[in-house]
Amino acid sequence: MPADAAEHASDHATPLGVSWDGEYGDEDDVEGRYGGFTDFTDFSDEQPNAEDDEYDEYADYDDADHAWAGRGRRPRRRARDQDEAGLSHRRGRLTEAARQRALELREENVDPTDVPLPADADRWTTWDDGVRGPLPHPGWLVTASAASDRELGVLKTGKEAEVHLIERSESITGASCLLAAKRYRSAEHRLFHRDAGYLEGRRMRRSREMRAIEGRTDFGRNLIAEQWATAEFAALSRLWELGVPVPYPAQQVGTELLIEFLGEPDGTAAPRLAQLRPAEDELVRLWASLLRSLHLMASHGLAHGDLSAYNLLVHQGELILIDLPQLVDVVANPEGPRFLARDVANVSAWFLAHGLPAELAHESELTRELLDAAGLSTPR
Repeated sequence: MPADAAEHASDHATPLGVSWDGEYGDEDDVEGRYGGFTDFTDFSDEQPNAEDDEYDEYADYDDADHAWAGRGRRPRRRARDQDEAGLSHRRGRLTEAARQRALELREENVDPTDVPLPADADRWTTWDDGVRGPLPHPGWLVTASAASDRELGVLKTGKEAEVHLIERSESITGASCLLAAKRYRSAEHRLFHRDAGYLEGRRMRRSREMRAIEGRTDFGRNLIAEQWATAEFAALSRLWELGVPVPYPAQQVGTELLIEFLGEPDGTAAPRLAQLRPAEDELVRLWASLLRSLHLMASHGLAHGDLSAYNLLVHQGELILIDLPQLVDVVANPEGPRFLARDVANVSAWFLAHGLPAELAHESELTRELLDAAGLSTPR
């Protein structure tokens, strides 16, 4: 990476599952869904399309067969049949016309005996449409295909996303559960303050998509939102499997994450640590809970990357980590130790300011312990 790019990227955490060479960790389906990432050297022999100056940002082309003019390859019979039916034979995203035709065909084949959506519901369950969370699925989670979702209100609004409360229920059995739906904002409202570091040094294989991202078109911003959602879902899934206290990630559908709702059955959400003024004995217990999480993460080379009292929930006497799209690999990221040290400084300062005995929170000592746990020995 050039020196100026490295300097620019240093202030941003690297999301889990996305390395600087463009590989998506263990997320097997990401490349197929987004076209994958690669560095600029992969395209050294390519020539731009003559039509690139004016392109439909929603159109997607097969890089091998349709990207360049003059190939002279005869379309296959299937492709001609699809064209006659009004469908695109290009791989990847459909054009808007093809998408509309596909919806019309789907409506023509709807079974008239289908059960109508319950009157108090807003949509059918998205369980069959999304990427599902780690196995085994918790017993409280409703996974029936006949379930429906009902919107109960907004839990939190932010610059990058809104969190809504959803009740998922199944009328036949009466089973239900509460979920927090984190929705990254639509293009006209979104303000990503971390996306420069996320995109630095990477290029999507489909240049139209990458240019849409770089130009911050509506389509490009929607791609950014979905990438952030993917990064957070991967982070939550990995931490859940490691035993770190995080909400269970139930599923991801596009820019929406459905995660475990932490709070009361009546919909009252668990408070953030920043909202509370715990007594000294409670502070000591919460600090011990946080230390267990930090040590467990560090032992696997991970740090939150943006830790503070505002992204820690207090639920059943334990601190739960939330807001994790920027989870940092402390070992692989050159700035990893700095991010870890910043996490420690933020939480230590809050606890000490609210009455934690000073002998329990030695910032420099705790940072050294965590780096040692990550395999990054520091001089004493």
